[in-house]
Amino acid sequence: MKLLSTTLARVKPSPTIAVTQKAAELKAAGRDIIGLGAGEPDFDTPQNIKDAAIQAIHDGKTKYTAVDGIPELKQAIVAKFKRDNGLDYTPAQVTVGTGGKQILYNALMATLNEGDEVVIPAPYWVSYPDMVLLAGGTPVVAEASIQTDYKLTADQLEDAITDKTKWLIFNSPSNPTGAGYTHGELKQLTDVLLRHPHVQIMTDDMYEHLAYDDFTFCTPAEVEPKLYDRTLTVNGVSKAYAMTGWRIGYAAGPEEIIKAMRKVQSQSTSNPCSISQWAAVEALNGTQDYIAPNNEMFTRRRNLVVEMLNAAEGISCPTPEGAFYVYPSIAGCIGKTSPAGTKIDNDETFATALLEETGVAVVFGAAFGLSPNFRVSYATSDAALTEACTRIQTFCAGLT
Repeated sequence: MKLLSTTLARVKPSPTIAVTQKAAELKAAGRDIIGLGAGEPDFDTPQNIKDAAIQAIHDGKTKYTAVDGIPELKQAIVAKFKRDNGLDYTPAQVTVGTGGKQILYNALMATLNEGDEVVIPAPYWVSYPDMVLLAGGTPVVAEASIQTDYKLTADQLEDAITDKTKWLIFNSPSNPTGAGYTHGELKQLTDVLLRHPHVQIMTDDMYEHLAYDDFTFCTPAEVEPKLYDRTLTVNGVSKAYAMTGWRIGYAAGPEEIIKAMRKVQSQSTSNPCSISQWAAVEALNGTQDYIAPNNEMFTRRRNLVVEMLNAAEGISCPTPEGAFYVYPSIAGCIGKTSPAGTKIDNDETFATALLEETGVAVVFGAAFGLSPNFRVSYATSDAALTEACTRIQTFCAGLT
């Protein structure tokens, strides 16, 4: 008798978590490691949010809550969607989970049947395909390219849709590329979706507020109101509010899907942490004044990293519109040999050699579905980024 599920054999552990863990192990062993793998801001959670959590503890708000969110948080989410996106929802159309990942997983588990296809633009967040597989669906990868700044075109989306397509998972600004779709670019995609009424849209808007220069964020149901009844709009407090460890994600969409997601959650984790929920109420309802200064720092870091990586031999790095990642191509490094003698056959061997020989931890591009690339998270200090990019430049200069 097999001990483990055959379903589990279809998926792999998260590569981003694996890289972060490997870097931590090397650092603990005394190596000088600069980790650029983790996808979380290095800023502390704002004080008003921490104060709200502490007050909730003092007030005894430490019991079980409604399965998918307290009424106060659902109302704050309704207000956020109206304020930021011009979208009207009722609390019955809102669900709250333990992070955005659980929200996405709940939706897929609640809706996918064997044979259902889910279109996933690549480069993609590493968990999308595996969550689809765990839910019994089939991921269909639609590859974007560096020529379009890693944004999917209307023709590519059209080609990926079949009569078996159940969902499109859409992420802008993107993890891992930071690419953000303009209103016009997104309208071209929504026009395609209007022609395929059987396709539902799952939007991962986690990096909504991390938008730079003159880029203006927009979400599919906002761009094309006719898709409102077919769209699950997913978001959370992790990134913009530096609350990754608090684990609160949320979504709004068709009530039928929300009810089904609630059923999944009721038989898995039940409610998210009560204290985190009260902190999230303050995050959404309270001051937003710290977002702009944080974005100024992220913009400076982005520019620093893009400039230094483009100065490295064999690397080409587009300038992204948002999030806190860059996704440089290493096409010019493939086939060469590292100073320590490692043959650079692909982006995984590049990332491994870079870590072992220079102490810089990045995530290889194959994990995100598009090679040869690697992802850098620039959510760390200017000094660490400068040193890391200097090491990358030296590493690339030593390739023969």
